[in-house]
Amino acid sequence: MHASSVVLILLLLGVTVLGFWAARWREKGSLESMDDWALGGRNFGVVVSWFLIGGDLYTAYTFIAVPALVYGVGAFAFFALPYTIVAYPFAIVTLTRFWTVASKRGYVTAADFVRDRYGDRSLEVLVAITGVIAILPYIALQLVGMKVIFGQLGGAFAAGGGVLALTVAFVLLASYTYTSGLRAPALIAFVKDTLIYLTIICAIVAVTHMFGGWAGIFDAAGKALAARPKPATLLLPSQLYFAYGSVALGSALALFIYPHSITSLLSARTRTVVKRNMALLPIYSLLLGFLALLGYAGIAAGIKVANPQLIVPILFQRIFPDWFVGVAYAAIVIGALVPAAIMAIGGANLFASNLFNEFSPTRTATETRIAKILTLVICAVALLFVIFVNPKYAIGFQFLGGAWILQIFPAFIIGLFTRWFHPKALILGWAVGIVAGTYMAIMTNFTANFPLHLFGGTLIGYGPLYALILNLIVTTIATPIFAAAKVGAGADFTSAADYA
Repeated sequence: MHASSVVLILLLLGVTVLGFWAARWREKGSLESMDDWALGGRNFGVVVSWFLIGGDLYTAYTFIAVPALVYGVGAFAFFALPYTIVAYPFAIVTLTRFWTVASKRGYVTAADFVRDRYGDRSLEVLVAITGVIAILPYIALQLVGMKVIFGQLGGAFAAGGGVLALTVAFVLLASYTYTSGLRAPALIAFVKDTLIYLTIICAIVAVTHMFGGWAGIFDAAGKALAARPKPATLLLPSQLYFAYGSVALGSALALFIYPHSITSLLSARTRTVVKRNMALLPIYSLLLGFLALLGYAGIAAGIKVANPQLIVPILFQRIFPDWFVGVAYAAIVIGALVPAAIMAIGGANLFASNLFNEFSPTRTATETRIAKILTLVICAVALLFVIFVNPKYAIGFQFLGGAWILQIFPAFIIGLFTRWFHPKALILGWAVGIVAGTYMAIMTNFTANFPLHLFGGTLIGYGPLYALILNLIVTTIATPIFAAAKVGAGADFTSAADYA
């Protein structure tokens, strides 16, 4: 057995022990309570929240996909940097307000808020279903990232196309998530982020030494990109400015309304913890920038692969000694387990709170048991998704999930500031946005940009953002129509004091 495999196994066993031990870590209540199991007792401070939210947002698939996209298309892939930076000030304005009302009224999900804000059970269910559907392919993509690593390790890890290793990893994940709840990924996130920072720093030092600095890397990568059958560039061409900006903006608006983002956010002890984390989290964007540059390093190194997702694993094999390859691969695999656990909990929360049970201010042990069981179910569905669905379709489904999750923006985010929208208009706008987003995804073969033909010209931009704009137009027009028709608008069970 190679040293890399031994190191990976030892590190995975170590985080598994941590995952089970987390049930006793910082426990002040009972893990039979929904707040304690699903939200860590709502008691995480700045440091723990920083690792948890960062571990949640910067996933193994990010580790694999961002350099792969840079390798494939060049400069356009760097939209990942501004979108993560834009998301944080947006979150300071919106999600601190959500945290406040959620902490006062005991919300566990965004759908809880939507139900109380609009008094409409149908709207709550649609928001919950959207979140659950959007999260499943996202979890599956964590498995795709792990599968790439297991394939590179070969041997027993690659047996059955990596399915056996994936199954073992996710059985362990589901087990300690069931036992320890959100405390497990929160504690493991410390290990995950330490390994990722160590790996990226060492990789940057190694590749710059190998090529004599970034000037050599950029020069070699630029020439190789320009020589391709479909040329790409190191600098973004002007015709892609709008597409680049719209993808960054649309992605930023969606980032913090995913169920796993909400779950991590609500575990914070105070509103101040949320604000400080939004100020500190851009540090991860710096890491992401270095990570993206590894795509150019892979091009400069002359790595040629049919599957760009192999760029980072192969590059690591070339620049690191075998034992440290194990450390780097463990960083990616553990980087899949942490967000996958949070995503499973977030999806289970939506099922338990908004689809299986009527919401009540007092969380019951029964509801917690339902959420625990559903966590296992969601992990199993994600695993089956990867086993039976081609990875390229999994990526397409994840893009579609992003297009769908953005359609709850009017009810959730705008609803934090105004209740002017009629709940039935929000449902109509949601439906139009879902249909439009799905249509644009299918027509573009599940790629991000959609050519919008307007006034004799074509505007290429982010399809889900176009769908959201259409959603808002329909909702805005339909609201006074429903009001004039005297259609019941439901009751707002929140008060101004809840947001203060």
